[in-house]
Amino acid sequence: MASSSSVVSSYSSSSSDKGSGRILQFDPFQSLVDEGFWHRLSSLKLDSLGLDQSPIPLTGTPLLPSFFSLAFSVCFYAPCSHPKVSNRLTLLAESLPSDFKELQFSLERAHGNRNRCPVPGTLYNMNTFESFKALDRDSLLKKEAKKILDDIHSAKVEEDSAVLSRFFIISFADLKKWNFLHWLAFPALVVGPPAVVLNLRPAREVFNQGEAQSLSAALNEWRNSSLTTGVLYFLVSIASNSRATIRQLKDWKACQDDGQKLLFGFYDPSCRLDNPGWPLRNYLAFISLRCQDGKIQFLCYREKRGFADMGLSLVGEAVISPSKDCRDPQCVPKAVGWEPKPKSINLAESMNPERLAVSAADLNLKLMRWRTLPSLDLGTLSSVRCLLLGAGTLGCQVARMLMAWGVRKITLLDSGLVAMSNPVRQSLYTLDDCLDGGSLKAVAAARTLKRIFPAVEAEGVTLSIPMPGHPVPTNEISRVLEDCERLRDLIASHDVTFLLTDTRESRWLPALLCASENKIAITAALGFDSYLVMRHGAGPLYESDQANSLSTVDGNGGQRLGCYFCGDVVAPIDSTSNRTLDQQCTVTRPGLAPIASALAVELLVGLLHHPNGIHAPGEIANSIMSSSEQPFGILPHQIRGLLPQYSQMTLIGHASNSCTACSTTVVSEFRRRGMEFILQAIDHPTYLEDLTGLTELIESANSFKLDWVDETDDADI
Repeated sequence: MASSSSVVSSYSSSSSDKGSGRILQFDPFQSLVDEGFWHRLSSLKLDSLGLDQSPIPLTGTPLLPSFFSLAFSVCFYAPCSHPKVSNRLTLLAESLPSDFKELQFSLERAHGNRNRCPVPGTLYNMNTFESFKALDRDSLLKKEAKKILDDIHSAKVEEDSAVLSRFFIISFADLKKWNFLHWLAFPALVVGPPAVVLNLRPAREVFNQGEAQSLSAALNEWRNSSLTTGVLYFLVSIASNSRATIRQLKDWKACQDDGQKLLFGFYDPSCRLDNPGWPLRNYLAFISLRCQDGKIQFLCYREKRGFADMGLSLVGEAVISPSKDCRDPQCVPKAVGWEPKPKSINLAESMNPERLAVSAADLNLKLMRWRTLPSLDLGTLSSVRCLLLGAGTLGCQVARMLMAWGVRKITLLDSGLVAMSNPVRQSLYTLDDCLDGGSLKAVAAARTLKRIFPAVEAEGVTLSIPMPGHPVPTNEISRVLEDCERLRDLIASHDVTFLLTDTRESRWLPALLCASENKIAITAALGFDSYLVMRHGAGPLYESDQANSLSTVDGNGGQRLGCYFCGDVVAPIDSTSNRTLDQQCTVTRPGLAPIASALAVELLVGLLHHPNGIHAPGEIANSIMSSSEQPFGILPHQIRGLLPQYSQMTLIGHASNSCTACSTTVVSEFRRRGMEFILQAIDHPTYLEDLTGLTELIESANSFKLDWVDETDDADI
């Protein structure tokens, strides 16, 4: 080890030392721009900058309050901490804060983090690719280098040494394709003849044990001090008693006057042992112009696990001398510093708002698969096509629940207009939808779904559902037939149909069509303080040996589950005529619709994940029929709830041979006669009762009289 008194002489006495007498070269700076930087830039460009191409200051140090209206970034590098990996200048996700509070937080965080040594920069973002290419890069580099030279002459460097590492970036943001082209430069002054390095060795080979220990302790204290965390350049003075002291650049005169050994230290991001890092270039310019020329000693500070590493840190001696021109404050210096080539990053997958929304919306579902529901099939949920008949209170709630479960294809059907009474109960409408007579409900609901979640494939269909008990005038027959055909096409083209309409009779035709197409149908119906949620059973299947015969069993060989009409003994009829207003409207307690809607969607999700699908058997809570192996629990057929008692029941009802909607008789007749059958059922509701045998059943019940056996003797009367 060299003694403290021979530190300087040891630099020049050994001609065999690595780098002796050669032109000093520097390990080029490299950059790392986090994706978050481009996220923020895109928002700033769209919301604030517009066509403004003014330079945007990027800084990690406090600036005057007048600058707060501009954009800022926390940009930093750290001293090398790995023998084989150099650190980079990094622009993090918190760059370009969106408001003043966030800016303050970013600045405080930058100064309080010892591993983030902030440096200032400038962003030049161009509006077009052509303007990006047309930039005079040489002039721009000189312009930024001139700022560094001015800061040296004005002594600003001595107060804020980070300006010596000033950088800038030119960019073009193609927000249509989410492609970002950028090129960084780290301006380095060319102020005179190239510096010549006389000696460059690891610090532990230069200092004796006492000096090394004292210097390590002083450097660690400097790095951990809240006042000097972000100070990249500093002075090292070593007294004759081997005691090392770290000082700020503004103390350089005092250090020269006290006769102690002086080294110019800096945080070195480079890991190379044969060359110092890029930040030393402008540091040497500062030293030669402000402090001294000739021979100077420098310390490349590097660390290991957060502490000074005397084996990785370098001590060198160089000969420097500035040109006369550079001593002139008006001089426009030569400069170098561009990265080898521009970089391009395409963030279409992550930057597009729709894709970001999809990622955010799916987060909860994906987390559910980690532990709770590993069998959750997001692909099935995202691809299932759902048709919602009714865009009222139930329809709005069901649509929202479907989106929460990851369903992306939703069609809403309704014939009404948004009324003033709707928005408070129906979550997809606002007052604006009620103005000028009201918007079409289905269209307005689909529009709102897209505003909530742009990736949803929502469509609104305005259509009236033909209903039994509502005879069709002669001049309306063609329109009604078109509506029937369109409804059949919609049900056939969707995987699931939700029956969410206000009246019983409006559910008949959809129930029949779902049974005929063997499509999943789910009903949600509300009373004043009660609700029913049920999944319809599978439609009657063809017998394997008779093409025109329908079976009464399901796909598993068991009895089919019933539909909404299987428990009725009368055909659906007009339920709105000759009724008071409260009887015509669906008057319910407000809490029922969200409860029933949520249960309807949960029922669908469970059904989609059941191995038997639409043929899944009905299950009852707390019974031996409960399917504990299914990840979503039991799969009920019917759920009936009473709000006054806060009670809920799960029930099973099998398909009825006399059902007016899903029985083999009705489905066979519909398939045979088509729309002619529909018209007859609409105009003559008793036709369905006659066809299914309900008329005969009712007549038998009415004709049955109970004969009372009277054992009292007439004489006793």
